Amino acid sequence: ESEPEVKADGETASDSENRAEAAPVATSADDTPEVLNRALSNLSSRWKNWWVRGILTLAMIAFFFIIIYLGPMVLMMIVMCVQIKCFQEIITIGYNVYHSYDLPWFRTLSWYFLLCVNYFFYGETVTDYFFTLVQREEPLRILSKYHRFISFTLYLIGFCMFVLSLVKKHYRLQFYMFGWTHVTLLIVVTQSHLVIHNLFEGMIWFIVPISCVICNDIMAYMFGFFFGRTPLIKLSPKKTWEGFIGGFFATVLFGLLLSYVMSGYRCFVCPVEYNNDTNSFTVDCEPSDLFRLHEYNIPEVIQSVIGWKIVRMYPFQIHSIALSTFASLIGPFGGFFASGFKRAFKIKDFANTIPGHGGIMDRFDCQYLMATFVNVYIASFIRGPNPSKLIQQFMNLRPEQQLHIFSTLKSHLIDKGMLTDATED
Repeated sequence: ESEPEVKADGETASDSENRAEAAPVATSADDTPEVLNRALSNLSSRWKNWWVRGILTLAMIAFFFIIIYLGPMVLMMIVMCVQIKCFQEIITIGYNVYHSYDLPWFRTLSWYFLLCVNYFFYGETVTDYFFTLVQREEPLRILSKYHRFISFTLYLIGFCMFVLSLVKKHYRLQFYMFGWTHVTLLIVVTQSHLVIHNLFEGMIWFIVPISCVICNDIMAYMFGFFFGRTPLIKLSPKKTWEGFIGGFFATVLFGLLLSYVMSGYRCFVCPVEYNNDTNSFTVDCEPSDLFRLHEYNIPEVIQSVIGWKIVRMYPFQIHSIALSTFASLIGPFGGFFASGFKRAFKIKDFANTIPGHGGIMDRFDCQYLMATFVNVYIASFIRGPNPSKLIQQFMNLRPEQQLHIFSTLKSHLIDKGMLTDATED
């Protein structure tokens, strides 16, 4: 039986690997601004944390309103910046865990793979949503035509670089980090791309879900702080059933009210489109039935309680109940997952970017799960085939293929009685 590889100091590689895996990542010190520390110095640590979180939460909400006012393109750039910061926080944890090995090219390859994945996803988005702009510019048209081949080639270069960087005695750790990087890309980059897709469906599909998660986080904390007695889950000892249930009802009510207000404004409900004539992005359309008031009959059981027989509301408000319910009941599991991850590496927060709140990833752990649900929900229950995209694909076909589709479509419309021999000519 072969002997384990021994390092210069007599320690086997496997022993040192296990020791590195168990080593905790250094926790961050108190990052509360000195001004707040002085102002709240007379309070207990519990109430001091309450005020710090509250003040910083109001500041983040104000910043959220500002970027909404600046429009969808700024929102898209903010999403990209958040994605990069979240990636950096998770990758840094991995680097700190295995830092003693000084793995070659680890940081460089991690950021290179981030670049490759972003190039692929954003290239797909540009091709889908800005087709007229792409077709007008020759370089963009070429890049669009061979986009997937270029993306795959870029990834292969990184893959080969990783294989060439493998060092004896560190193989296992290097493959750990290769997997760490790819799982991080899956969690962060893929789901942030879905956030942008939701945004292009209309800002309401971006703002309402994010606001519901924020509302649930705040209200669950408030209910738990004042009324919490029963622990909810061991991963997060401070979470309580009182906070969980109170946050659910508050979030559903908040989602209904916010949806009612936003459904009346075209700038929120219309898809983001590129106008080829003005070379600018427009958010203007005739609102669909989702955003037009309808009358609904109230069940007789409820009529006897509230005294109303009919209620006028937007159909989107009904969908908002599904969104807010997910944000309240399933969304927190994204936070529980993040708590388990932090406990595994004995850290309090992903970073200390926001005093009292931790890192950016600490604030967006539930948002990514929510973004995936919204994208799946839209594809399953809201969005049908997009006529403009079908026309774009049709225009890219060869002339004989276009004639074949035209003939097939004409025959289909005649069979359904939508065309007659008189209109056929």
